Amino acid sequence: MNEAASRRIWLCADDYGISPGVNRSIRHLIVQGRLNATSVMVVGPAAGREEIGKLQQAVAERQARGNRCAVGLHVTLTAPFRPLTMHFRPADGGMFLPLPAMLRRGLARQLDAEIIRSEISIQLAAFAELFNRAPEFMDGHQHAQLFPVVRDAFLAAAAEHAPGAWVRQGGRHLPLARRLNAPKALLLDTLSRQFRKRAARANIAFNTAFAGAYDFSRQPDFGALMRQFLDGLPDGGLVMCHPGFVDETLESLDPLTHQREREHTYLAGDDFPALLAANRVTLE
Repeated sequence: MNEAASRRIWLCADDYGISPGVNRSIRHLIVQGRLNATSVMVVGPAAGREEIGKLQQAVAERQARGNRCAVGLHVTLTAPFRPLTMHFRPADGGMFLPLPAMLRRGLARQLDAEIIRSEISIQLAAFAELFNRAPEFMDGHQHAQLFPVVRDAFLAAAAEHAPGAWVRQGGRHLPLARRLNAPKALLLDTLSRQFRKRAARANIAFNTAFAGAYDFSRQPDFGALMRQFLDGLPDGGLVMCHPGFVDETLESLDPLTHQREREHTYLAGDDFPALLAANRVTLE
């Protein structure tokens, strides 16, 4: 292998804390060395001390083998989850707004940055209480950290409460022709452009590039997708994933269910490390 040509990337499992089944899947992959990052949803029903303790144990087991796994905060600002602050607005029946409504409010500049910053600060405080430290990085559930208004509140809270953390941007490192055929990823590219500018202005580090967005409803071959995600991803890039085992808690909260099990099966199998080796990719 040509070491000079090797790439070190982040493979980050989102949503730790959303359900016991998702947690169990993520911990298994961490111990296997198939993930090197996960972000914790502190507002999730499975983010109590026992589940966090199990995560810390899995991370420690991985580190004992000479490999690290970063643990970050998965900032959550969309339904069906509930804010930790009492007077969060906008809200619907005590819950955050659904993703489309939250994005529309952001694009129309109809969000209050201070209210959002307060909620993110409380989620950061909850993370610190569980882990006795600030997160190593911060990202956002359903990419809400990239939305107009939200991004300024997100970066301000990060700078104040987690000054050493890096943040996740969602822009790809691909030629324009390859970016135009995926509408969801193209939207993330567009939103991330301003996010990166603001993060750089605040001297907050971020991943060099992003991959992992796809249409979950189509139930595609995740191995084929992973090959696409790694193609052209530079050193320091990040691939988002959502492995998990389906349980009643997950089914009550999120439409992304059985595709999580397909992701887990691929990441836990023999083909994945072979793909990494063939592409000269290592997990930091």
